[in-house]
Amino acid sequence: MSALLPSLPRIGAVVIGRNEGQRLVNCLTSMEGEVDLLIYVDSGSTDGSLSAAERLGAETVLLSRDVPFTAARARNAGFEKIMARPDAPEFVQFVDGDCTLEAGYLTHAAEALAADASLGLVTGWRAEIQPEASIYNEMCHFEWHRPAGEILACGGDMMVRASAFEDIGGFNPEVIAAEDDEFCTRLRKAGHRLMRLPIPMTHHDANMTAFSQWWSRATRTGHGFEQVNDLHADYFVRERRRMWVFGGVLPLLAIFGAVLFWPLFALIVALYAVSYLRTVRGLVKGGLVRNRAEKHAVYLFLSKFPNIIGAARYRKRKRLGSAMEIIEYK
Repeated sequence: MSALLPSLPRIGAVVIGRNEGQRLVNCLTSMEGEVDLLIYVDSGSTDGSLSAAERLGAETVLLSRDVPFTAARARNAGFEKIMARPDAPEFVQFVDGDCTLEAGYLTHAAEALAADASLGLVTGWRAEIQPEASIYNEMCHFEWHRPAGEILACGGDMMVRASAFEDIGGFNPEVIAAEDDEFCTRLRKAGHRLMRLPIPMTHHDANMTAFSQWWSRATRTGHGFEQVNDLHADYFVRERRRMWVFGGVLPLLAIFGAVLFWPLFALIVALYAVSYLRTVRGLVKGGLVRNRAEKHAVYLFLSKFPNIIGAARYRKRKRLGSAMEIIEYK
């Protein structure tokens, strides 16, 4: 991989994946000539991903099956491989294998980190490749676009200052969902600032076309809410409260009311209606046209139920001392 600019520090990239197929090929191809060192970390693929990465010139790491696969574990392994080199780069870009990199983004990200030593991480805008393919893809596309500026956390596509990564010990490999939020929270608590640049960064291929995929993703999200909040009591507070109230407490009260006290049932139905309308209003304010906002709001309402399942799964795993195994949706 050729250097970007003589004046900028060296940049390494870690791509993680599992059975991404052509998406991985597209990802690695998009990074040709953009980084000084490219590492691909594979979590037990059976589709030839490892050999494809090697053909494209990436150095590879194959994770063993002795320990459960997690995105956090994969990113740590890639970072360790990069830093073992005598010419280890100062900045490391993490990219998920179902994403392609926007040309030129890395130069802007590296310039931002080089210009401000207080920054531990920078990111940009992620966009869905085919938002029109399904309501689920469309929801991802809307979810990805957030305001630029200083942020509390970001997704897994990020450029991190290597010294900041080492300062906090990298990702927590036990966190199977929202591991990026947990990483960012520790980074902030260690005194590093996080910034989202107002430029495109990656193009994501969610490839979600079935309700079952969306349900699994929402289950994973609930697991992340509960686990990360368990580690950082000041994070995901609002998300957890809504999850437990609208996905757990109110449904139980509604059942009780339907059987024994109809006014209670009617009150809970009214609470759900008000919540739905507020969600629609917020989505419209965020840029969605109303008819799309109404559809998104239905799924956001329904998501509380798989969220609860994921949260309960985390609690059960923790109580039994079971491994925190990844929840896949594709």
